[in-house]
Amino acid sequence: MYSNKENINILTALLVAHGIRHAVVCPGSRNAPIVHNLNECPDITCHAVTDERSAGFFALGIAQATDAAVVVCVTSGSALLNVAPAVAEAHYQHQSLIVISADRPAAWIDQLDGQTLWQPGVLAPWVSKTVNLPEIPSPVTTEPSPLTARWHCNRLVNEALLDATSDQHACVHINVPLSEPLFQFTTEALPHERVIQRYAPTTDYDCLPQPLIDDFLQARRPLIVFGQLSPRRFHYEGVENLFSHVLVFHEALAPFTSVSPIDEALAAIGAPIPNEWMPDFILHVGDAIVSKRLKQFLRQATDAHTWRISLTGQVEDTFQNLNGMVVGDAEAILQSMSCKLAKYQCSQPARRAGYRRQWLHLLREAKQTIAAAPLPFGEAAAVKLFEEQLQQVEEPYEVHYANSLAVRLANTYAQGHPVWCNRGVNGIEGSLSTAAGFAAASPSSLVFCVIGDLSFFYDQNALWNQHLSGRLRILLLNNGHGAIFDQLPGLSQSPAASQLVAGAHHTSAEGICQQNGIAHQQAASMEQLQPAIGWLLSPAETACPRLLEVSI
Repeated sequence: MYSNKENINILTALLVAHGIRHAVVCPGSRNAPIVHNLNECPDITCHAVTDERSAGFFALGIAQATDAAVVVCVTSGSALLNVAPAVAEAHYQHQSLIVISADRPAAWIDQLDGQTLWQPGVLAPWVSKTVNLPEIPSPVTTEPSPLTARWHCNRLVNEALLDATSDQHACVHINVPLSEPLFQFTTEALPHERVIQRYAPTTDYDCLPQPLIDDFLQARRPLIVFGQLSPRRFHYEGVENLFSHVLVFHEALAPFTSVSPIDEALAAIGAPIPNEWMPDFILHVGDAIVSKRLKQFLRQATDAHTWRISLTGQVEDTFQNLNGMVVGDAEAILQSMSCKLAKYQCSQPARRAGYRRQWLHLLREAKQTIAAAPLPFGEAAAVKLFEEQLQQVEEPYEVHYANSLAVRLANTYAQGHPVWCNRGVNGIEGSLSTAAGFAAASPSSLVFCVIGDLSFFYDQNALWNQHLSGRLRILLLNNGHGAIFDQLPGLSQSPAASQLVAGAHHTSAEGICQQNGIAHQQAASMEQLQPAIGWLLSPAETACPRLLEVSI
């Protein structure tokens, strides 16, 4: 049996009709009838997470793993505000979260009643659409009529879900005001609701903008730069010809299984960088780029013709010299460019080949230097050893890196796999919750999370979760502070640097693991590190997640 609230039943029916299959639900009384419906619906799998902030990132992990929109349902009041970090992160990753918030009737907002605040619009910067569902009046009501209210509710839900399930992978907010009584579950079946379809116009990617084609074919030193891009949405097939003729830079967050050691190569060139190393054509694919040094290098290429492949058409001038954008799917556009390269002769193919060859030689040297360099016990040694031993794991696996120092180490040492990271906003919150959600939706894969201490302790409620399993493995780099602050010139001169800025502490994860049933080991030396990483990577089935704390 379903709720007697018609707006909830319309919402539930359309979630199913639009293909939504996962919902992360948080406790509360006002949203209880919505949670009841989601749980009652056989087409939707519910995941219960108590902490709303963690729930949002847990839903993000499911969205990453399934490449589909995911519901996160919260009660009224400040509960909604706690999902904002995850929604912002999902927005910049082009992952779709459908935030469903229960609300009090509008008459009670700002009247000193419990759990009331203005909810519509609070997520506005990061959602493509916010809708506030009407409550459906009784049949005897004349204004508005129940028929009009039903049509309005149906249209609003369709509008939101069309955005959430489109190729733009947008986040949306559906606010549901509910009057008491709340807990009457007397409806036998969900209603048959109108489903509105949206068809994008057919795009012929062979008709690329002529200025882009001209700039690309005439370039002597072309460069394609990949930022963060989901490996679920880009495949190498069809672009081999392009990539074999054009220099490609890709960090750990690009959809490839190798990393270009760009920071190390740029450091080897030194400053100022000679002109023969500078590109004269730049194509930016994907989203965020981690390396500050790479961004500074490309911002110096003021004479380069710079283009961007954009999923949304929003102006994102990362390198401060954007000439044009091509709106559409990166894989299809690059496949078309590959065909153009094969069809038309470049203006100076020998010069282009030489530019690519000199960079590849430098990148190979940088990679060999990284591999051969002995490392003392520390974060870099732990990540390098983890990545080396990971190559021996035969089971399917996915790897998440948290922000700050962790993802920068991935840019140097990750190999043989794509890297997941919440780089859309670059916040430290939610990395562990995201990995936990990813693991919950990936029953056939091990899911590893490499995370620093501040990120871990900030998101420790990710382990307060009944959906965790032994497939989740955590490598905690605990150096007692935010080590990224050590790299900021001049900060060490401040007496506030250690305690107040870098968050110095003496906290261990052992107690957190004990209270949440997480298997815990600690390594405090190189001698302890190797067997401990072997334990972390062991494919043996376990009932609970494993956490290796590297204490530095």
